[in-house]
Amino acid sequence: MPHDHHDHLSPSGHPYRPDGDRPLTYWQQMEIAIRELLIEKGVTTAAEINAQINAMDARSPANGAAVVARAWTDPAFRADLLADASAASRAMGYDIGPMRLIAVENTADVHNVIVCTLCSCYPRNLLGLPPDWYKSRAYRSRTVKEPRNVLAEFGVTLPDRTTVRVHDSTADMRYIVIPARPGGTDGWSAGDLAPLVTRDSMIGTGLAKRPAV
Repeated sequence: MPHDHHDHLSPSGHPYRPDGDRPLTYWQQMEIAIRELLIEKGVTTAAEINAQINAMDARSPANGAAVVARAWTDPAFRADLLADASAASRAMGYDIGPMRLIAVENTADVHNVIVCTLCSCYPRNLLGLPPDWYKSRAYRSRTVKEPRNVLAEFGVTLPDRTTVRVHDSTADMRYIVIPARPGGTDGWSAGDLAPLVTRDSMIGTGLAKRPAV
């Protein structure tokens, strides 16, 4: 009987994991064929494709945190962001593509939370790849039905007087939450504030970090 490595360590000290080698799916084969054809026809190059992949991999919540921190410190930019988040983000150098980006602001009276009930539409240019739970059927279905319970499971318990608004993203329209600015940060620069902005706070399933005492 083959030896089961499930509970054993590899020579490197890490747990054994299955290779996961499987035949290519139809869509993987299609991607390879189209990519090779575009390169062969001179439409693009392998270097350009790799550069784009690297740029996509470099996207992270730090981009969105920089946008939020500026909104906290620059009233004119905050107004621009709430009026047209796509244009305001582009002005900071973040190309979010053709989609419409909408910024919604959390206050003492309103808490916003983002979901995509159909799949996993997400402002990747500002937040990077979506977390697995964001794509799960449970989050996608329950958030629109029982948002307070879902938020409580993330550790966010809101007063009864706070209105919870759920925003459903689409392929053409994405959202970013401007979380409430933590107290005790008066006079802080945008650079100092950005580390307080978490990915979850820009989805609405979390709050911004409190400054260290």
